[in-house]
Order: sequence, then structure tokens, then C-alpha cells
Amino acid sequence: MDVVERVYREEFGRVVASLTRRFGSIDVAEDAAGEALLVALEKWPVDGVPPNPGAWLTTTAARKAIDKIRRESHRDAKHQAALMIEDDTPHEPTGPVEDDRLRMVFTCCHPALAPEARVALTLRLLGGLTVAEIAQAFLVPETTMAQRITRAKKKIAGAGIPYRVPSLEDLPERVAGVLAVVYLVFNEGYLSSAEGTSVRDDLTTEAIRLGRILRALLPQVPEVTGLLALMLLTEARRPARISADGTLVPLPEQDRGAWSRPLIQEGHALVRECLATNRPGRYQLMAAINAVHTDARAAADTDWSQIAALYGQLAAIDPSPIVELNRAVAVAELDGPEVGLALVDRLNGSLSGYHPFHATRADLLRRLGRSAESRSAYDAALALIDNPAETAYLTRRRDQLALG
Repeated sequence: MDVVERVYREEFGRVVASLTRRFGSIDVAEDAAGEALLVALEKWPVDGVPPNPGAWLTTTAARKAIDKIRRESHRDAKHQAALMIEDDTPHEPTGPVEDDRLRMVFTCCHPALAPEARVALTLRLLGGLTVAEIAQAFLVPETTMAQRITRAKKKIAGAGIPYRVPSLEDLPERVAGVLAVVYLVFNEGYLSSAEGTSVRDDLTTEAIRLGRILRALLPQVPEVTGLLALMLLTEARRPARISADGTLVPLPEQDRGAWSRPLIQEGHALVRECLATNRPGRYQLMAAINAVHTDARAAADTDWSQIAALYGQLAAIDPSPIVELNRAVAVAELDGPEVGLALVDRLNGSLSGYHPFHATRADLLRRLGRSAESRSAYDAALALIDNPAETAYLTRRRDQLALG
């Protein structure tokens, strides 16, 4: 059962995107993919997982879609749609890139849709997350998220939002929204909100794959390069992020020998390329910060002054409380935990519901010897997270205080 569900989730985006191109309906594609899962749950435990599970799911789902269209409609147009698998008539133009999932990303990220709907649709249709998992990631009730996704799909159908990659001349103005969603998909994989799951390799892999396609399509846009570099440098550290017992390992404690050197080298080369263009943006600066971290042979060798300066640049072009929180961490390394804590405490109102804020406070208070306050801050952070690896790490840190 677990193997079937894992394979299905990994292949869900490919199946839905392929069927959407074929049948022209997200709802038909999604329903058929769901029916294919039921067949897989019945057959695979008996017959075994097929050699090409993605192709098996796509073929089965296509048959289910055809059967449903034939069964539920008596109109000639619907019968014709059901025969599309044998139709030699060319499809409508789908844009400059022949990639079903990238088309799906641009459809899900269309500016006519609300920003939160874009991310939710992408996570649902490309990442295969359940509505419940997406609701948990957004901290909203499941019914609210279900309504949000349903409304977005109805808007795509009602407004005739095309299933295509925009033309080359329209790409630049559309790409920022797509980059934001791809990065959110990456983050959902890197620290999963799915119950019982710390990391989802399929989502990080998919986000990086889409990032590579976007870079091939838009090599002249430095933010595309910056996002790919950021994801590669972050992904490079993944083998060292979770201990054998499932506990999160923070950056200073990670075994740097376990980091992926090829990904780091590729990421550093992309950062250098961004620096050469001298058109700094959010993702480029975040990638540069990660380059500084991954350039240090040991945690003690980290150039915190450079990191603080980069966060200062980031705050100037993309101000946010989260950027200020990260800058405060760097300042604490340079000027001490008391100075860092003063900066962090200024953010209390805007970040009170953000668990890294409380975890950062807890660590700084611990370093200052204020154990009771640190314990309370750890409790506040733990109340806001469900990721098992983070929960295990923060619980251990809190309990170490209790022992001290």
C-alpha cells in the first residue's frame, strides 16, 4: 500500500498534466488519475508494481477518462473528445516548450487566479498533495482549501485560461509568479507539512526539474538562474539534514562531508553567473547567502559579515520580517546573542505565528543562560509545527534545558 501511494504521488503531476493536454479538462484529468489510483491499489499488491508505473497510471487514467466521457455524454462533441487518443488532428498551440508539467505550472500560476490559489493548485496538480495536506500547509480548514481549489479550477474553465506556456514575448512578466510557486513547491518538499513526513524528495526533485526547464527557456533572466542556484545549494545539504533517528540536524551541526559536491559546484557556478550580470534580485541574493554557507569548510569558518551584508541587500530590495529575522541571526554571530535578541524581539508582532521566530528566540535565550524563557520559546515554536524532524530537534533542545 505504501509503495503504491508513494509511486502514485510521485507520478501524479505527470499523469494529470498529460491528461489535461489530451482531454482539455483539469477536472477530467484529476478524476481519472484518482480512479487509476484505485485500480493500482487493487492490482499492484497482487501483480507487483509495473516496470514503468508512470506510463501504467497514465494509460489506465486515460482509459478511465474515455470511459467516463462515453458513459456520461451522448453529444457528438463529447464522443469526439473520447476518441482524441486516436485523433490525428493537431492540438491547439501549447507554447514554446514541449513539456506538459511546465504548461500546467503556467496554467496554475495564471495572473487571473488569486496568489494563494496558484500555490494550492500547483501543490495539488503538480505535487499530488491531498487537499488536507495543502490546508495544513496554509493553516486553513480543509473545507476552505477545497472551496479555494474548486473555485480556481472553475475560473480556469470559465475564463478559458489556456493550458500553455506563454509566448516568448509574454514570458518575462509572467515568470515572477511562476518562480514564487516553484520555490514554494520546493520548500514543501524540503520541510514537508504532510503528516508523518519530514522531507518529500519528489517535490524537491520536481521543483528543480522545473527550474532547469525555466532556465533553459529564459537564460537571460538572472532571477531564474538565481532560483535554480538557490534550490541546488539547498538540496545539496539534504543528505545531512536528517539524522538516523529522524531528527533535524541544524546547519552548524551537519556533516559537511555528506553534502553533495556536484550540486554545490553547479550552484556556485550559477551564483557567479548572477554576480556577473549585476542585476541583483531576491533569489540571487538568497542563493549567494547559501553559497557563503556551503563555501565554508566548517561552521566556524562561515563568513557571517558577508552573510549579514547580503541580508542587508535583500532587506533593501525585498523587505520582510523574515529577512530581518535571518539578518538578526547573522548579527548575533557577529556581535553576540544579546544584540541579536534585541533585533529579534522587535519582530514579535509580525512573526508571532511563525515558528522559526520562536525557535530563534529560544536559541538566543539559551545562549544567554535564560533557560526558563528559552523553554517557553521552544514550547511556542513546537505548538506551531507538525514536521516530525523539526519537532524532534526542538523537543530535544528544550529537554536539554530541562536537564540543565
